[in-house]
Amino acid sequence: MNNIPHIPVLLDEVLDGFSTIREGYFVDCTLGYAGHSEAMLETYTQIQHIGIDRDNEALAFSKARLEPFEGRFKLYKGTFTNTLPILEESPIVGVLADFGVSSLQLDKMERGFSFESETLDMRMDTTASLSAYEVVNEYPQDKLEYILNHYGEVRSYKQVASAIVQARSVKPIESGKELSRIICTVIPRGGKIHPATLSFQGIRIEVNNELGEIEGLLEVLEAKYKAGELEGTIVSLITFHSLEDRLVKNRYKTWATKCICDSQAMRCTCSKDNDLGKMLVRKPIVATKKELKINARSRSAKLRTFIFKKAK
Repeated sequence: MNNIPHIPVLLDEVLDGFSTIREGYFVDCTLGYAGHSEAMLETYTQIQHIGIDRDNEALAFSKARLEPFEGRFKLYKGTFTNTLPILEESPIVGVLADFGVSSLQLDKMERGFSFESETLDMRMDTTASLSAYEVVNEYPQDKLEYILNHYGEVRSYKQVASAIVQARSVKPIESGKELSRIICTVIPRGGKIHPATLSFQGIRIEVNNELGEIEGLLEVLEAKYKAGELEGTIVSLITFHSLEDRLVKNRYKTWATKCICDSQAMRCTCSKDNDLGKMLVRKPIVATKKELKINARSRSAKLRTFIFKKAK
């Protein structure tokens, strides 16, 4: 286990956010390579751990990494939106999700996430039917434009989509390297960020239904709390781009709203007791300068933490 393939982001800040938890279950919804999970098990010796991931490779690695904590952890394969609702373990005192793509997934060429990969895949679950190959080669131009615009926030989304459609009319686009070259004919190189970064992000989000999964997780958490299952539970979510962060921020804001009366109402008639809890801090926590030097991929990470209130 000396060759750890992924550095967990905002690790100290994550541990800090769970400082009040005691006995119970901690759920890592995006287990990955168990960096956060290992630290939680080491730091909070009374908790039990549940790890969820859809990547077989990550699950196998994490099982070996967490062997020293045998008897204190369980691993489940699946998406968190499908797995979290059916967990029978109780009480759940903490929930963590890190929505970033792991370093190993990005760097391992055969996974097809990289600008230099010889494949075009991008599936977090390698058994899933939809891959980047189908998106790039089979989606109609208007759907590609939507993905590039709404998921990738690519300014030249129409031109990039057109270039992809034109290229695939000659021959299928079969690799990340090839797709990257096509995008670079539209978006010139310049600055620190690769020209294909946002386009690849948009396609990856589509392949893995990433935004749908985040919305699903938030729905599940709200439903479980209203069913009386998450009283006092701490929820920490790490996002990596504005689309993800907006979903989390807006839902936390809704959960923290005490008054639900119409804004035009003369006076409050709802008792101002409709909040589900409170945000730990108003602004997201970001990486320190020290962490940025060690792990450049933490530069866009944002941590938001919410604490569900206990019943009166």
